[in-house]
Amino acid sequence: MRKLLPLIGTPSGSHPGGRSAMTCRFRCGDACFHEVPNTSSNEYVGDVIAGALSRRSMMRAAAVVTVAAAGAGAAGVAQAPQAAAAPATGAPSATAASEAARRNTKGARGLRFAPVAPNTADAVTVPEGYRQNVVIRWGEPILRGAPAFDPEKQTAKAQAGQFGYNCDFLALLPLPGERNRQLLVANHEYTDEILMFRGYDAANPTREQAEIAWAAHGLSAVVVEGDRKSGRLTAVSRHQLNRRVTATTEFRLTGPVAGSELVKTSADPSGTKVLGTLNNCSGGVTPWGTTLHGEENFNQYFANSSRATDKRYGIGTGASERKWERFDKRFDVAQEPNEVHRFGYVVEFDPYDPASTPRKHTALGRFKHEAATVRLTHDGRPVVYSGDDERFDYFYKFVGSKRMKHGTSRAVREHNLSLLDEGTLYVAKLTGDSPAIEIDGTGKLPKDGEFDGSGEWIPLATATAKGAVSHVDGMSAEEVFVFTRLAGDKVGATKMDRPEDIEPNPVTGKVYVALTNNSNRGVGSNAKADEANPRNANKHGHVLELTERWNRPESTRFAWSLFLVAGDPDDPATYFAGFPKDAVSQISCPDNVAFDPYGNLWISTDGAQLGSHDGLFGVATRGERRGELKQFLTVPKGAETCGPIIQDRRVLVAVQHPGEIDGASVEKPASTWPDGPGTYVRPAVVAVWRADGCDIGV
Repeated sequence: MRKLLPLIGTPSGSHPGGRSAMTCRFRCGDACFHEVPNTSSNEYVGDVIAGALSRRSMMRAAAVVTVAAAGAGAAGVAQAPQAAAAPATGAPSATAASEAARRNTKGARGLRFAPVAPNTADAVTVPEGYRQNVVIRWGEPILRGAPAFDPEKQTAKAQAGQFGYNCDFLALLPLPGERNRQLLVANHEYTDEILMFRGYDAANPTREQAEIAWAAHGLSAVVVEGDRKSGRLTAVSRHQLNRRVTATTEFRLTGPVAGSELVKTSADPSGTKVLGTLNNCSGGVTPWGTTLHGEENFNQYFANSSRATDKRYGIGTGASERKWERFDKRFDVAQEPNEVHRFGYVVEFDPYDPASTPRKHTALGRFKHEAATVRLTHDGRPVVYSGDDERFDYFYKFVGSKRMKHGTSRAVREHNLSLLDEGTLYVAKLTGDSPAIEIDGTGKLPKDGEFDGSGEWIPLATATAKGAVSHVDGMSAEEVFVFTRLAGDKVGATKMDRPEDIEPNPVTGKVYVALTNNSNRGVGSNAKADEANPRNANKHGHVLELTERWNRPESTRFAWSLFLVAGDPDDPATYFAGFPKDAVSQISCPDNVAFDPYGNLWISTDGAQLGSHDGLFGVATRGERRGELKQFLTVPKGAETCGPIIQDRRVLVAVQHPGEIDGASVEKPASTWPDGPGTYVRPAVVAVWRADGCDIGV
């Protein structure tokens, strides 16, 4: 499965995580080039890992059937589809594709496809026997009255009725009574004005450009329709459930911080109404039919801070990148010191009610939320997992105290919308179980052959209907929920290497945590990445597997192990759950995760450091093929793979920031995806299916 193509020089330059400088500027405000916000003395997870190698030998490979290298003939497209409903250019006939899909029988059920070879094509490249189409692009009208996309004449009003920019998390929800239709919900994480506006002057943006960007942030809900004869998926414009939520939409602040002095502003003296949501990254779908969205790098939108609490969140002392503070004082911390305390939460959105007011749940804490995935306890209480996407920060879970109700009445929905306002917020602490003397820093496995250990969930604060209680000495409950990072520092949580998406396996109950990398290399006095010693810098990231005690999500104890240590399989520091490393695809910088119906883990990447574009990978989590990892697709130049959804017969991904390469602009595009030369590069959602109509990977 490997080295099907020679590796080409990394297209993303030398920025942390393989990202371009442009991506660092616009997505996270150059967070990796700022001083590390976490200056506490807590144990760093790299040190834990280096002292925690444990029981499973890599020689388990002897019990595994070796998989032959494969992947010739992966179906790439030189240019992406010209229309949303078009199949991949150059795709094989249905008969040939069907035969190709059936030939690829090796692999765990759900992963029987020829892996895509590493490549740098300006295309979405999918396996042989599979086809694709663009579901919806940035700027496509979805609301009644919204005009067709015209990037040369774009307005804020037009953008507010069109699909937003840089789609990230995706959810597909059922639409009872509407055959072959589903409701797609998408996050719009951030805007890249250089690729949105011709002649953009970063030092002097206009008010209209700022207002267009406000309208391009947020969320989109849009009905999509599947073709009964294929897997093609297309947007249904102007459906009554279609909706846009932007940076100026009214939100309701709920939970223990609502009404606090810490969140009151001159525009909102009640401390309960917030305009907009920013930098929504990964999220989740609730069992009661709503979607959750994590506000991640919100810090970059705010300017002129001088407080230590803001510094812990990476909020700068000078002007912001986009200069929004010039047009709205709420983005100027010096003028509105509490506005920034109203961002960094998990947002709940009811896509079935276009008139509903989205909520920000303060009981889940304030940090750079990368995910918000839900499972229920045996008695019906919600448990929400979330990572804080920053070098050396933590991951958390919230255990609710109220039980979910079943039904569709208004009273039931109102009850369920309050489930995330009462419960206990926890942060994770990991402990290793192997002698430190066995670890030499190269990633070499010690005598017991596996990275593992135990962990505990440390309570931070509990919110109830009568008030909230802090479990952190020296901090009030309100302070814990607003300054959650500082609470984690105080209780000695384990420092992680950018904890991103966290999701429980619906088949096994095990919880998987994607840790993208440690980007604190080559910055200031820190050592640069050492390829002979990559784990010390964690250039490629890893995936943790957690098993809650008794497999109960409300447990306060867990066991953990490293399921994957990413990188080139030829690197001795890499590990694939014991599967033979000559029979896996290479992977770097895991980011979002999802599961297919068989319990296989699917991983999308961000900033891959191995010379190929980012992509989507499937890996078996159990059985004799556990650890077998295969690449399913790659994305175009400069793009990141986001929001994977794995259904029986369709895979969806969000292609985020295509063409975001240093030096690129509207005038000098680095990518022509998805519509070819002479058009604006546009983030979009892509659907992939088997040409013969059968289930994915079987």
